[in-house]
Amino acid sequence: MSELFVKICGLKTEHDVDVAVAAGADAVGFVFAPSPRLVTAEAARGLIRRVPANVLTVGVFRGQSIDEVRQLTEDSGIAAVQLHGEEGPEYYEALRAPGRTLIRATAQTPPPARSGELGEDLLLLDAPEPGSGKPWNWGAADFAAPTGRWLLAGGLRPDNVRRAIEVTRAWGVDVSSGVESERGVKSPDLIRAFVAAARGVPVAE
Repeated sequence: MSELFVKICGLKTEHDVDVAVAAGADAVGFVFAPSPRLVTAEAARGLIRRVPANVLTVGVFRGQSIDEVRQLTEDSGIAAVQLHGEEGPEYYEALRAPGRTLIRATAQTPPPARSGELGEDLLLLDAPEPGSGKPWNWGAADFAAPTGRWLLAGGLRPDNVRRAIEVTRAWGVDVSSGVESERGVKSPDLIRAFVAAARGVPVAE
């Protein structure tokens, strides 16, 4: 058994970052696509300076060109790229770099059979409306978990993340709106509660 991987996404302030890191998050995410959680590369670079080396910093992109993703990645200094759209394998090939983690986020139904099909290091299964807080039916009887390392996202909250992990046996979880007091505004108490709830569930290697 190993400890669940927890990512807190959509962070915009120093306090958000500090709380997520102190709570024990394995990764923190910064959104570079149109969203109430949008940050600039300059702002993200400042926030990333507060993140210890053992916590993965992730930039979230959606429907942007390879050149734009590459430029924002370099300008911000993030360690991982999360692609949240219809990006094909050419994106993963072009963005591959030493020390960089590539994450493929998809709402595909049924989900991909395995992580790595397009060249990604991690697969993230999200709801049809990313960041909306609306869950997808991960509890469906015909749900088949992908093989490899994958993160469950979409509608997760402190009060349902335990059940979600038990049902899906996900390698990790990702949350954004589920730890907000209002859209785009993180709640320190909810961040702490989410990480604590997720940490209470052991996962198989």
